[in-house]
Parts: sequence; C-alpha cells; structure tokens
Amino acid sequence: MGTMSGVNEIRKTFLDYFAGEGHQPVASGPLVPRNDPTLMFTSAGMVQFKNLFTGLERRPYSTATTAQKCLRAGGKHNDLDNVGYTARHHTFFEMLGNFSFGDYFKERAIELAWNLVTKTFDLPKDRLLVTVYVDDDEAHALWKKIAGFSDDRIIRIASSDNFWAAGDTGPCGPCSEIFFDQGEGLAGGPPGSPDEDGDRFLEFWNLVFMQYDQVAPGDRRDLPRPSIDTGMGLERISAILQGVPSNYDTDLFRSLIDASVEATGVSAEGEARASHRVIADHLRASSFLVAEGVLPSNEGRGYVLRRIMRRAMRHAQLLGARDPLLWRLVPSLIREMGAAYPELVRAEALITETLELEETRFRVTLARGLGLLEEAAEGLSEGDRLAGETAFKLYDTFGFPLDLTQDALRPRGVTVDLDAFNAAMARQKAEARAAWSGSGEAATETVWFGVRERAGATEFLGYGVEEAQGSVVALVKDGLEVERLAAGETGLLVVNQTPFYGESGGQVGDVGRMSAPGVSITVTDTQKKLGDLYVHAVEVTEGGVSIGDALDLVVDHARRRRVRGNHSATHLLHEALRLTLGDHVAQKGSLVAPDRLRFDFSHPKPIDDSDLTKIETIANAIVLQNDPVTTRVMGIEEARNSGARALFGEKYGDEVRVVSMGRTEDGKPYSIELCGGTHVGSTGEIGPITIVGESGVASGVRRVEALTGEAARLHFEMQNARVGELAALLKAPEADVVARVEALVEERKRLERELVEARKKLAMGGGGAADGEATREIGGVKLFARTVEGIEMKDLKGLVDEAKRSMGSGVAAIVGVTSEGKAGVVVGVTPDLVAKFNAVDLVRAASAALGGSGGGGRPDMAQAGGPDGGKAGEALDAVAARLAAA
Repeated sequence: MGTMSGVNEIRKTFLDYFAGEGHQPVASGPLVPRNDPTLMFTSAGMVQFKNLFTGLERRPYSTATTAQKCLRAGGKHNDLDNVGYTARHHTFFEMLGNFSFGDYFKERAIELAWNLVTKTFDLPKDRLLVTVYVDDDEAHALWKKIAGFSDDRIIRIASSDNFWAAGDTGPCGPCSEIFFDQGEGLAGGPPGSPDEDGDRFLEFWNLVFMQYDQVAPGDRRDLPRPSIDTGMGLERISAILQGVPSNYDTDLFRSLIDASVEATGVSAEGEARASHRVIADHLRASSFLVAEGVLPSNEGRGYVLRRIMRRAMRHAQLLGARDPLLWRLVPSLIREMGAAYPELVRAEALITETLELEETRFRVTLARGLGLLEEAAEGLSEGDRLAGETAFKLYDTFGFPLDLTQDALRPRGVTVDLDAFNAAMARQKAEARAAWSGSGEAATETVWFGVRERAGATEFLGYGVEEAQGSVVALVKDGLEVERLAAGETGLLVVNQTPFYGESGGQVGDVGRMSAPGVSITVTDTQKKLGDLYVHAVEVTEGGVSIGDALDLVVDHARRRRVRGNHSATHLLHEALRLTLGDHVAQKGSLVAPDRLRFDFSHPKPIDDSDLTKIETIANAIVLQNDPVTTRVMGIEEARNSGARALFGEKYGDEVRVVSMGRTEDGKPYSIELCGGTHVGSTGEIGPITIVGESGVASGVRRVEALTGEAARLHFEMQNARVGELAALLKAPEADVVARVEALVEERKRLERELVEARKKLAMGGGGAADGEATREIGGVKLFARTVEGIEMKDLKGLVDEAKRSMGSGVAAIVGVTSEGKAGVVVGVTPDLVAKFNAVDLVRAASAALGGSGGGGRPDMAQAGGPDGGKAGEALDAVAARLAAA
C-alpha cells in the first residue's frame, strides 16, 4: 500500500481525480446553511446541493466534486461528548464528495470509487469490503462485476445505517459503504456482525444512491432524476493512507497537537492526551465558525460555539495553562488549513480576538463556578446525583453550561438531577415573564414573550448574506398568534433565521420578499422585539403561509446597499465633525434610510459654511481611500479601551461589534465605533457624501442631513440643472451667474429706493386728496390730511415729519392703504401745539373709524391701524372733528 502524503495533498488528489473525470470542482458551502433552515450546521456534503437533487434549482453543471466543511455538535448530529476520547470523533471535519444530479447513477459511481481507491490511492483490494442495503440487488451485482468481489465481501445490511436521509423529509436513498480492514491486531468483526463496533473494520466512504424524496412520513416518491451523493471523511482516509491508528495521528492534527504541547509544556501522553485532542479539534471548529461570523452567545448557533470553545478552554486549564491558550494556536491552524480555506486567513484577527476574549472571561467564570461546585459536590460519591438547583445556579449565576458541570463531575462518577434542573429553568422563565408583563408594556407586545420563549432568538444572518431560507416559527395578526396567513392578509411573521435587518441604532428595517413554490410574500418592514426577535411585517400576495413552512428570504438588495452606504457615511461624518468642531461632538441620534441620512450631535451653535465644507472634504477623503471596513467583536470594556465610540442611548450586551474604517495619516483607524448595523465592504462603495442641510433640533443639539452615492449624484445633477436654467435666464455663462445675480440684487435695491422717493414726492405733491385740498384750517389750526397708497407703514412716519416741517405749526394725519385693503394711520403734532392736542388721542379716533382699536406713541407722534381701508376719509374726518371740538 503506497503511503500517501499529507492531508492537504490527499484533499487535492481527490478533487483533481474527479475534475479529471468531468466533475465541476465546487467550493465548500458555508457551515451555516443558507438553503436549509432545518439544519443548525452543515453536516454533510450534499447540503449545498439539496435543491439540485429535488429539481428546485438548476445549475450549469450536472456533476460536481467538493471538500465540504462539516460540523456535528448540537441538534440531531451531536458528537461533542465523545470528542477527544475516541480515535474518530470530531466536531469539525471535512467531507470529500462527488455528486451526480441526474447524470450517472450506481454503476459509474461504483466504478469511479473503485478506481480512485485501488488505483489512485493504491489501497490493497484484499483489505477492502463493502456493504449494500438489504434489498439493493442492483448494487450487489455491480460490486461483484466491477470489483470482482465474492459474495462474502459484499455485506447486505438491513438497518437504517445503510439507508441515508438528511432529515425526516427530503431526498433519501440506499447506501453502499466501503470499509478498510486495519488488520488482525485490532478487535472487531466485519459490518453486520455482533462485534462490528470494534476498530478493525473502518468505514471511510459512503456512496448514497438518491432514488427517493420523502415528502411526509409514510409518503416516499421516486426522484425525477436519480442522483449520486458520496461522502468520504478526509480525516479517516488520511489516517488509512498514512498508516496511523487514529485521525489525531495524521500530519494535520499532529502539528496542531504539537503546537498545543509546546504552548503548555505538557506532553500528549496519558491523561493529557485527550485534553490536547479536544483542544486541537475544538480550535478547528471554533475558528471556522467565527470565520463565518458566528460569535459566542447564549442562544442557538452562538451557544453551540460557546460550548465548544469553553470545553476546549476547560481542557487548557486541566493542562495547567495559566493564561488563555487557544488564541495562541491560531497561526498553526492557518499554516495547515489557510491555503485550502482562505476565509481563515481573512478572519485571523477576528478569530484570535474572539478566542482570547472568551477564554479570559471564561477563566473568571470557571474559577468562581468550580469553587461552588467543589463545595456542593463535597459529600457526593460515585453514583450520586448533584441537586438540579445547584446545577441551575451554576448556569444562571456563573454562566456555567450544564454540560460543563457534567464534564467536571464525570471523573467522580457523579451525575446531575436533570429533572430538577429543567424545573428550575422553567420556573425562572415563568417569573421573568410575569415580571415583564407587569412592566406596563402594551398588551399587544406580550404576545412576543411567548414567541421568544418558545422559538428562541432569531439567528441574524444578514451581516454575511442577503438571501437565505428560514422556517416560520410564529405568525401574528391583530396582536394574536395565528396558525396561517392567507393570500390578501397582512400580519407579522417570525422565522428561525433571517437575513432581514431589524430596525435599530437609527438604521431602518429591511424590506424585500419571501417565497416558496406557489407562495409570494412582500416584506414591508422588519422590527426587533425583546432585543433579538426579528419580526417581519408581511403581506401575503399569493398562496398562504403556515407555521413550519420553509421560505426563501430575499432582502431588497438595492435598498440595503443604499442603507449600508448611508450607515457607513454617518460614521465618517461623525469623526469629521469631531475633528473639525472639537471633542465635545457626541452622537445624539441618527436616521439611516435608503434615500438619506440624518445625524444629530452635541454642539452649541450653527456650523458655518467653511466648516461644513471642511467636514465634507474630510469624509470624502476617507471614501476615496477605499479601505476595507473591518468588524471585530470584543467585550464592552475592551472596546471602550480601544477607543471605540459608543452610540448615545443604545443598549450594549457583553459582546459588541466594533466597526472601524479608514486610516489617518499616521496609519491608525480613522473611525472606530460600536455598531450593530450593516456596513459597506470598503469605503469606496459609499460614493460621494454631500451635506444638504444643517439645523438646530434642540438646545445644544445640531443636525446635519446628507446624501450619498446615487442620491448625492442626483442631487448634484439637479443643482447643475438649476445653475444651467439660471445662466439661460440671465443670458450669461454659468461661471458668471453669481456676479450677475449680485449685480441684479444691487440694481433692485437702488430701484426700490428710487421708487420709495418718487412715491413720497407724489404723495406730498398735492393733487387733491379724497376730501378736497390736503391742507385746511380748523379753529385756527392747520390740518394736513391725506390718504396714500403703496407706501409702507415705516415710510408714513417720514411723510408726517415732512408735513410737520413744511407747515411750521399744525397737525398732520396720513392714512396709508395697503394692497389688501387694510389701513395704517400716523398722526403728528408740532411742538407748539402738543400742550393742546395729543397725537395718541387723535390717532385713536382715526383708528376707531377704520374698524381698529387702540394705537400708541408719543404726544407728538402716534400710529395705529385698522382692517377697513375703505374708511380712510372717515378716519381723517374723525381727526378733524376732534380738532374742531377742542
């Protein structure tokens, strides 16, 4: 048997072999499946091709080959507890596969497998044997023909082990598994025999003949195009080809374990062997999950990740590592796997930080929790059970996952009273619910508490993708949960995972559409309830939707792209404002919509134009750097220490997303902020940023409004068009528009002044007023009385002064009638007559005639108004009557 070289070369040899046989090499799908909401993690190579097998999707190729990242740790496929203690179990592993989507079937699949194994990999035929499903006579006959096996080497298996299905429904079919005989030195019998679980016969490749579609329990139909899906564990075939007894002895794991040995100074022998294996395995799983944007949390996928990380970290402590260990092993993982999986290289900083942060925090948790556990377990011996209340307190107060408590007790043979643990958990939920419903929130909101408790948090996939599948976990109409929404109905819909962003941090919620065969749904808004439940406002336009349905979810890409640009622009403007106006600038709120952005901040006075220009210039300079926008995740304290700015009024959890973009002249990040929103990949995607408004919104708070990208371009276009129109009206080149308008304004002012003078002259220059000559004598006192039109109130006083001067002694009364028919009246008395006549009394008499009341001023000059300009003559007569009566 030719010894094959390293894991990386074996992977390449497999892919090259099938590419040479006409198969399309396809990159691994993600560990977080986007096209199957029923799976927590991708656990097999066929997941990314699921819709090709059922015929829902078409691609330009009908055969493919992959090395697929897989994870089994949580849900249906959970190998966590065995990892480290057995030769073959892993959380993360790679599945090599070849696929046919209705192209070839059993004969070619068996032929390709046989040639690869015996010719390319050069495994001796006499150490191979195969299994087929009990009634698969066709496969039995083909193996006989192709491999020349005798009947005893083709074993019929009746159990479900040899009938493959991904879940309760979906594509499925009989299998044929290929085994390698590791030699008589190992215990165990062939598959199907009583001692088949021994190590001697090792299954390493499973060929699935996909013939059926399981539509519902008891309803199995033939697939329109029978297909092939194979899965060969890369770790297993590597162990066989390298001639080692365990996957952990292959070159890839050896180098990870060597790094762990070197970092801890503890050799991988005896008790420590399992710990080093756990660390190596869990380092791979954790790093690959973080590279896909899964982060440790207390819910869903993030919780599985946290358990994997913490299990490894507990073993690091068992090995006596005094400081966080896992993050120091990341370079050795990248050295081994970075070439095949470049996402590890791209995410190195995020992986390193996440591991270090989690382990630093976990060590505090562990120290406290282990102390409490030690006390509680003191009197217990093998076969005893730890009180469920104690295990719950460890979980609730110290963040100790249940499996960690079980792990710590395992060496003593002590278990946990699970019923009591679950009862304590249920009681806590009920109390939280009661406290919440009494908190005065609107009754309509209480419905979400039940949904959140039953379905858990929504997994948000939207940082990485804008399309995914989700399965419906709740429907709400008019504040009540319903089982179904029919065509024409609107309501609220919750799925287990979504790419739709829920409105928060000033960023609007996503819109888009959801669909399934025969079903079409419009999403008009997405909101967050209770912090992490994403609620989609929907209108069913075709078909209907029920609880449990799987839907394709597609965010409105163009709108999201504009929102992303505007969101990133607020970060750039925030920093530009601070640099220009000073450190007192702090964000007071924002709105990030697809068409515009608004940013409110603390600043005492309006911003002048030169500063606004400066702010715009700084922000646009960062756009032009076109630097990648990076997101890291850290503890709230670490984030603040790194200089990240927190947003006013936002609630932050223990872990925060830190978004940084741009760089200053000395190479430091330009903007660092805590932010849960979605951002551009690099600053150039924002496009131009233009500030279109600046105003005050409250005492000490200013607001800038701005446009970016396409909206900014359209704004420039409109401005341009306006300048063009102005130039045409002014019959001047565009460059001269401002000078021409300034000249026009000056000319207008001059003409207005001349007009006022002309009107005054006209008003004073006689020409018979409404009641005969302007000047008459009453009881020996001269009265100048006139009605004028088109002269402003402020100019009436000037006219009265002039009349007083020209008379030398007397009373002047002038009524000005406006174009709306209202009137103003001014009365002046020369100094020699002030003792006898009071201008205030006289003007009040005139005002009464005009339908007004009151009036005011000094004894020598007073003014008033009235609504009825048609009574100007009567007003002047009223002044004359007063003079006559004196």
